[in-house]
Amino acid sequence: MYANNAISAYQRVGVETGVESADPHKLILMLFEGAQEALARAKKHMKHNEIAEKGQMLSKAIMIIDHGLKASLDMNVGGDLAIKLHALYEYMANQLLIANIQNNFETVDEVSKLLFELYDAWRQIGNTESMLIPAKTIAV
Repeated sequence: MYANNAISAYQRVGVETGVESADPHKLILMLFEGAQEALARAKKHMKHNEIAEKGQMLSKAIMIIDHGLKASLDMNVGGDLAIKLHALYEYMANQLLIANIQNNFETVDEVSKLLFELYDAWRQIGNTESMLIPAKTIAV
């Protein structure tokens, strides 16, 4: 019991430290990763017919999508892309609600695939941005 509490506390500190030291781009990546982890855990619970745990993990993924990814969109600056991402995040959250009710693996996989595609694109944008920084502005 103590070991599990210690591990949990260590993981929380690691996540909190990662959040505190992350730039906005990294924070979005962490949201994608958190949603993916919740979906993977939900599928595990679905396979073992652990209804309450499945619901908790799908709810966690929905919260990350709604209150993290969707909330981070700047609708005033983002233009058409922000509008389309907003609609996509709405779609994903709704699909996860349906997946929870119907215990549907395929729907969870669909949302997971969409999240991965967005994650990968966002990750690549970060790699491109870091290459655009002039060398003399990087502190050595």
